[in-house]
Amino acid sequence: MGDDSEWLKLPVDQKCEHKLWKARLSGYEEALKIFQKIKDEKSPEWSKFLGLIKKFVTDSNAVVQLKGLEAALVYVENAHVAGKTTGEVVSGVVSKVFNQPKAKAKELGIEICLMYIEIEKGEAVQEELLKGLDNKNPKIIVACIETLRKALSEFGSKIILLKPIIKVLPKLFESREKAVRDEAKLIAVEIYRWIRDALRPPLQNINSVQLKELEEEWVKLPTGAPKPSRFLRSQQELEAKLEQQQSAGGDAEGGGDDGDEVPQIDAYELLEAVEILSKLPKDFYDKIEAKKWQERKEALEAVEVLVKNPKLEVGDYADLVKALKKVVGKDTNVMLVALAAKCLTGLAVGLRKKFGQYAGHVVPTILEKFKEKKPQVVQALQEAIDAIFLTTTLQNISEDVLAVMDNKNPTIKQQTSLFIARSFRHCTASTLPKSLLKPFCAALLKHINDSAPEVRDAAFEALGTALKVVGEKAVNPFLADVDKLKLDKIKECSEKVELVHGKKAGLVADKKEFKPVPGRTTTSGAAGDKDTKDISAPKPGLLKKAPTAKAGGPPKKGKPAAPGGAGNTGTKNKKGLETKEIVEPELSMEVCEEKASVVLPPTCIQLLDSSNWKERLACMEEFQKAVELMDRTEMPCQALVRMLAKKPGWKETNFQVMQMKLHIVALIAQKGNFSKTSAQIVLDGLVDKIGDVKCGNNAKEAMTAIAEACMLPWTAEQLNVKAFISNVKTALAATNPAVRTSAITLLGVMYLYVGPSLRMFFEDEKPALLSQIDAEFEKMQGQSPPAPTRGISKHSTSGIDEGEDGDEPEDGGNDVVDLLPRTEISDKITSELVSKIGDKNWKIRKEGLDEVAGIINEAKFIQPNIGELPTALKGRLNDSNKILVQQTLNILQQLAVAMGPNIKQHVKNLGIPIITVLGDSKNNVRAAALATVNAWAEQTGMKEWLEGEDLSEELKKENPFLRQELLGWLAEKLPTLRSTPTDLILCVPHLYSCLEDRNGDVRKKAQDALPFFMMHLGYEKMAKATGKLKPTSKDQVLAMLEKAKANMPAKPAAPAKATSKPMGGSAPAKFQPTSAPVEDSVSSTIEAKPDPRKAKAPGVSSKVKGIQGKKVPSKTSLKEDEDKSGPIFVIVSNGKEQRMKDEKGLKVLKWNFTTPRDEYIEQLKTQMSSCVAKWLQDEMFHSDFQHHNKALAVMVDHLESEKEGVIGCLDLILKWLTLRFFDTNTSVLMKALEYLKLLFTLLSEEEYHLTENEASSFIPYLILKVGEPKDVIRKDVRAILNRMCLVYPASKMFPFIMEGTKSKNSKQRAECLEELGCLVESYGMNVCQPTPGKALKEIAIHIGDRDNAVRNAALNTIVTVYNVHGDQVFKLIGNLSEKDMSMLEERIKRSAKRPSTAPMKQVEEKPQRMQNISSNANMLRKGPAEDMSSKLNQARSMSGHPEAAQMVRREFQLDLDEIENDNGTVRCEMPELVQHKLDDIFEPVLIPEPKIRAVSPHFDDMHSNTASTINFIISQVASGDINTSIQALTQIDEVLRQEDKAEAMSGHIDQFLIATFMQLRLIYNTHMADEKLEKDEIIKLYSCIIGNMISLFQIESLAREASTGVLKDLMHGLITLMLDSRIEDLEEGQQVIRSVNLLVVKVLEKSDQTNILSALLVLLQDSLLATASSPKFSELVMKCLWRMVRLLPDTINSINLDRILLDIHIFMKVFPKEKLKQCKSEFPIRTLKTLLHTLCKLKGPKILDHLTMIDNKNESELEAHLCRMMKHSMDQSGSKSDKETEKGASRIDEKASKAKVNDFLAEIFKKIGSKENTKEGLAELYEYKKKYSDADIEPFLKNSSQFFQSYVERGLRVIEMEREGKGRIPTSTGISPQMEVTCVPTPTSTVSSIGNTNGEEVGPSVYLERLKILRQRCGLDNTKQDDRPPLTSLLSKPAIPPVASSTDMLHSKLSQLRESREQHQHSDLDSNQTHSAGTLTSSSSSTTNIDDLKKRLERIKSSRK
Repeated sequence: MGDDSEWLKLPVDQKCEHKLWKARLSGYEEALKIFQKIKDEKSPEWSKFLGLIKKFVTDSNAVVQLKGLEAALVYVENAHVAGKTTGEVVSGVVSKVFNQPKAKAKELGIEICLMYIEIEKGEAVQEELLKGLDNKNPKIIVACIETLRKALSEFGSKIILLKPIIKVLPKLFESREKAVRDEAKLIAVEIYRWIRDALRPPLQNINSVQLKELEEEWVKLPTGAPKPSRFLRSQQELEAKLEQQQSAGGDAEGGGDDGDEVPQIDAYELLEAVEILSKLPKDFYDKIEAKKWQERKEALEAVEVLVKNPKLEVGDYADLVKALKKVVGKDTNVMLVALAAKCLTGLAVGLRKKFGQYAGHVVPTILEKFKEKKPQVVQALQEAIDAIFLTTTLQNISEDVLAVMDNKNPTIKQQTSLFIARSFRHCTASTLPKSLLKPFCAALLKHINDSAPEVRDAAFEALGTALKVVGEKAVNPFLADVDKLKLDKIKECSEKVELVHGKKAGLVADKKEFKPVPGRTTTSGAAGDKDTKDISAPKPGLLKKAPTAKAGGPPKKGKPAAPGGAGNTGTKNKKGLETKEIVEPELSMEVCEEKASVVLPPTCIQLLDSSNWKERLACMEEFQKAVELMDRTEMPCQALVRMLAKKPGWKETNFQVMQMKLHIVALIAQKGNFSKTSAQIVLDGLVDKIGDVKCGNNAKEAMTAIAEACMLPWTAEQLNVKAFISNVKTALAATNPAVRTSAITLLGVMYLYVGPSLRMFFEDEKPALLSQIDAEFEKMQGQSPPAPTRGISKHSTSGIDEGEDGDEPEDGGNDVVDLLPRTEISDKITSELVSKIGDKNWKIRKEGLDEVAGIINEAKFIQPNIGELPTALKGRLNDSNKILVQQTLNILQQLAVAMGPNIKQHVKNLGIPIITVLGDSKNNVRAAALATVNAWAEQTGMKEWLEGEDLSEELKKENPFLRQELLGWLAEKLPTLRSTPTDLILCVPHLYSCLEDRNGDVRKKAQDALPFFMMHLGYEKMAKATGKLKPTSKDQVLAMLEKAKANMPAKPAAPAKATSKPMGGSAPAKFQPTSAPVEDSVSSTIEAKPDPRKAKAPGVSSKVKGIQGKKVPSKTSLKEDEDKSGPIFVIVSNGKEQRMKDEKGLKVLKWNFTTPRDEYIEQLKTQMSSCVAKWLQDEMFHSDFQHHNKALAVMVDHLESEKEGVIGCLDLILKWLTLRFFDTNTSVLMKALEYLKLLFTLLSEEEYHLTENEASSFIPYLILKVGEPKDVIRKDVRAILNRMCLVYPASKMFPFIMEGTKSKNSKQRAECLEELGCLVESYGMNVCQPTPGKALKEIAIHIGDRDNAVRNAALNTIVTVYNVHGDQVFKLIGNLSEKDMSMLEERIKRSAKRPSTAPMKQVEEKPQRMQNISSNANMLRKGPAEDMSSKLNQARSMSGHPEAAQMVRREFQLDLDEIENDNGTVRCEMPELVQHKLDDIFEPVLIPEPKIRAVSPHFDDMHSNTASTINFIISQVASGDINTSIQALTQIDEVLRQEDKAEAMSGHIDQFLIATFMQLRLIYNTHMADEKLEKDEIIKLYSCIIGNMISLFQIESLAREASTGVLKDLMHGLITLMLDSRIEDLEEGQQVIRSVNLLVVKVLEKSDQTNILSALLVLLQDSLLATASSPKFSELVMKCLWRMVRLLPDTINSINLDRILLDIHIFMKVFPKEKLKQCKSEFPIRTLKTLLHTLCKLKGPKILDHLTMIDNKNESELEAHLCRMMKHSMDQSGSKSDKETEKGASRIDEKASKAKVNDFLAEIFKKIGSKENTKEGLAELYEYKKKYSDADIEPFLKNSSQFFQSYVERGLRVIEMEREGKGRIPTSTGISPQMEVTCVPTPTSTVSSIGNTNGEEVGPSVYLERLKILRQRCGLDNTKQDDRPPLTSLLSKPAIPPVASSTDMLHSKLSQLRESREQHQHSDLDSNQTHSAGTLTSSSSSTTNIDDLKKRLERIKSSRK
């Protein structure tokens, strides 16, 4: 029993998990009690049990399990965290509870499931229960069904999704288990209760007996709508409300609510869609064309069976529909026609709205086929057309239906009318707007007068249906001319009509009230009209307009009737009557005379045709009087105008009579009820007279009056627009300029109304004329048409001048464009053309498209019937050839403009595919697609686009481009709409998924669109739609919705209607962009738009040219330019970490392949889409390599500016670069490697460390490239590998390279082995992984390789290890074959003959280079994007140096070849070699002319932008021709002279310094040795260079750009120049050296302090290591360092101490204390100590925190030294240990006597200023400066004049000459900045400005040393260079030590070089100089394959031995 007592002590949660069942039972009981006690649902107690609830329900002990279930139920009911357990608990219940024999357990299980549903987890529960239905245990299945049934019964069909249950029902009915079948029956009955007959179709295939049983059960069910009896937590308040109502006995509201619920479920929704296209017989399309009707029948029967499926899968049914349509239209066998019609019916029913896109093709064919008389055919066709109607809208097929209405065949007319009647029944007042009703009524009215009774009856039925649907108020205006009998017939029909949608009460009332109106009489007219208005005001939605006649505009809603009594009656009356008169019959002459004689005096009529003009005149006067007095009701207008037109009529010769006559016409038109019939009589005459000089004005007045009476569009129509246009064309061609001018002005006015489409008609005019027209149009741009100043008739004062369709935004009533006659082009769209467009050959496809464009162009305006064209064009939208896609888009734009609003019917089948194109990966294709969509939307409005599921289907596609473009488009369009179709809600779920898209742009666009969706759908609907999201997503989305709610714009105000129609009907809206608020006018120029998105819409319509594709390209490119301004890398927080997690969790493919497969590329593309600029990504993944080059250029450009971004996307960038390694194009590879070098330099500067993921997905692919056949590439890869060691530990690199040695490529093996050697040499044995032994064994295997290079490399590597590690190597290698061992021993022996110091030096020296070399690469980064070498080569080739490029290499190789071949007899051969070399050097200098031409002042023409200009000039600075160089320097001078321009040099500093330094080296090595050259020239060049540099280092911002490596080489060069004895011998030489001195000071003060300090340390180290280097050189470097130490107190905060300490560490590692003490001079050690001491003093103990960059601190004494210093300074906190160096002491003195010094100096300057004591003052100043070399005299010089400064300078120089012969100038002469100009003699005006730029080099000393050694070998004299006059420094030391063995010296030089190349890129630097600065001169050294040189040297040495 011991166990028992133990568990009793345990806490509850542990008991619940105990292995003893008693313990668990007790635990569950206690838990149950705890659960019942906890009141707060959010109590933390709940969380303790979160993981245990599943155990509660799945307990293995039945008794315990029951208790567990009880506890679980309470938990689920009360705990707020319970929802988290849903999945696991319900699955536990299903598998472990439902199979229990105890009924209690099952009940509890079901209760738990229902409780989860109550806490809003219905979907998860249902999912688990449905899974349970697949269980093998029938008990479980039964229990699951029962649970589902209970849930449905209690919660209702809104909560429990029926579709998945219904899907499995048939399977359950087939179960072998009776219990399952019975339970299935029960649930089927329950489902039927909720959805009624919608359940029948899915169950139609079950066993007939079962179905019968079900039917019986269904009948018994109560008919009332079911109501849920249990509610979700969120609905519990509703439940409470319901209970109250029930207790009160009224459940009206509940009933109302739920009553709506029943029709919600549509059987169609419950069905599974069936895919039938693949099931069509394979030979279907052949059979359907077969000649035998039996075969055709077979084919159709096969289709008929398939389409019987009630729901069909969406797909491309175009071909099938086309085939069926052909049978219906063309087949002679009526039986087959009926069969095909049935198939179409099946398709329409099965596809529903998805069939809509094919409706337009089929409707006309079916309607025309109604000519068949056979009832079965007619019936089949009726069913087909009715089914098709339900898939589309009446609007979409209206054109086709109306076209058939005019058919001569009465059966067709009858059936069409009947179809219209049936269609109307499905409409409501809103879906049958007036714009649609108007044309239908007009057509039907013709039919009610038809001779065939069946046609008349059908028309009555259709009109009656319309009357019923929209009410009389809307229909009456169209029935104004119908006589009473017919009107009654229509009403009678209307009463019989049963509408589909049921009718709301409102309209019935309207009907009664309107009864009297149609039969209005004169007296009741006004009152009737008033009634109408009063009723129409409150119900604007249902009754859009008062019943007015066609000709008059309606009174605007809500305007009061015009004041005034009887007159007003007249007004209204006029409308009633006028309608009759509009169709006034033409009267014969006799009748007219009769009518006229009643109102005119008899004399008047007689004298009308008198031959005497005076009589005629008198007659006219009488006529006029009579007309003036006549009452408008009695005026017989037609009779009067006929009288006037009577002979002589308009041929009247006397102008007075004519004027009078025209005036009378105007009067009649104004005063009478002037009809169109009357107008027709006079118009021709009037038009003739308008041009008459005397009568013109009267004619115009008459025309205006007629226009007002009959509406201008009609009047204009009488003029005939086509004719009108051709008249304008004639006028434009007239010889009279006035005619031309007025024609152009008229066009301008027309343009206001018609818009850009007007220009179409004049495109073929002469360019000059066209430009005049364009100018006129430009003037009109931005203006809106003026408000109409005249109405339709002057008499109506009640503001009727709103135009006819003022209220109806849908209709373009009297749109001027509608007057343009449209051409029928369907006959031109032949089947040949269609097959051309679909041809396999793209060229033929293009021809087809060109033809289509031509057809549309020619027709200008076309009718909507375009035959097979839509399907053909649709196919081209996904053409593989993007050019054709763009061409198709251009055609579709044209089409939209040409077809106008009628394009609506093509939105579904052509418009939506255009939207699909928005997902294209190409920017320009997307831009074109967007422009096209906008052009369409402009014509169609947005309704068509938003209806149906098409748009939501597009948004559903997970294409980031498609999503962002589509959302952007919607965000632009939605705000402009007043209302949207309800289908917009379908887009919302996809909008939510876009909010969480992985692409940043998509997310942003979705957020932008959110408020506009909400504006139309409302917050509630949007919030409700979040229900289906995951909880985390839901919270995020709801938060965004809240935010959007705050920003939600108001809907556009209704009356303004600016968005879809301008005010009134006065001007057409079709050519105003839909987003009118955004644009001021139709074609506002693109440039003015800041937002490229918006610019597109007007761009389309801006000129019709755009539509023909002429303008589009420029537009898209403009968009691209704008886009490219932003950053290229988007920083996504944690993006990289997430990607790594995904890769670790295998959510994405691991980056590991032999060749990249498409899925890798796609994956990378997707990952990049969120963090790389869209346009750059397009370039990166383009199929054309040139785009890759572009992308790399851009990436190089942005490298510096976007460090963060680059590092954030580094893994992706490296992966993309690995893909480039697999490209075959060398230029891309070179560019990629170039980028990598810069990238790793940047990373090492940023102290970034590669992650394992980045390394493993990049290094292996880089190593593949080390085996490239091209030297250049191999070299670059090695350079990159070296650089990588700075950002990735060498020990980790080692295994990757080791792997590379296993390659099949021998070059790769060899290079990898060499690289391994370098790693060991640099980093010691520690890099060998996994252990040195294993690594060396691997390497040793290669000694036996069959490839010589690999063998050598393996041997060399092991020798390297031997040098580092000694004899232990043999142990590590293990057993080798004898042959291999002997080779190795031989190699080791040979290497041992070398002086042992060399390898030691190398090993120590190498790490110290890392820092400066890495920064050497900066020069490349700062350079321009293109490779500079190419620019320079171009510059060089112009200067006529074809061979310059290889010069250096050839020269260098040559002398080694000579040495090697000659084997000992070198001495005699050597002079020839030198001769050769000199020729090579001098050759370029001998051809200066072409070079000078190269820098012609006009070179700006060649280089359009500044950067490339600067690059070009900089390239010329390094020219071998002195004049060219000077000229280039002068130009840079000009840039630097102007402050505003100096900034242009930024980014080119390193590049400029390199070029300058190259030039210095060229002078030093070549020009100075050239006897022929004037030395003045050289001095002039020196002056220019130094002047430029001084200026440059005065501009601090630019000076700071110089990088460490460049500064190191610059200092090297300047110090070498100061020590050049040849310069001192020249007369101006002293001045040059002095200027250099000054320049050095500037460089030290102004450059980036970290860089210069680092550079000096490295330089000092190099100079101490170089055996050939002069000690004076090192001394000067140290002096510079002292100067820097003095500056430290001011600059310490701007210095990167970590980097400086790393340099010192490397220095101390190479030169340990003992070694430094061996130096001849004690300066190096003192310098180092001083530097460290100063740093310690300034930084204190914190300095020890700055050792972060040092990997192994034990390698040098730095840390120990610093600690000692810190301790020392603590001990003597008072007395500082400054006395360590005299410099320190001098600094203390200086501080102490600061005041004294100032007084002293002031005294001296006073003396110099006085005439008497000048000399004495100067001498004192000289003495003082000599004593205090660092004294600062600048403050005293600063305020003096330029002349005084130069005077002091000159004086000091004279004294110096006298005292020291060739005296020495103190290094730190503090010469003031103003003096710089005079220091540098300027024979030309070159240096008069402040120069500014940047350059870099590798010390010329290197080459000088080589030359010396060779000279010595050949017995030549070296004294000239060596024994130089004393240094220009205070601390000159004795001359150079004797030279060591020259072979050794050359060897050590070479080994240093090799090291610097392999480890730290020195040679890389050289080659970069040749690239970047383009020094194609003999002195630039591109180290050729150094290994090769080494081997040769070895051979030479061994032969010497």
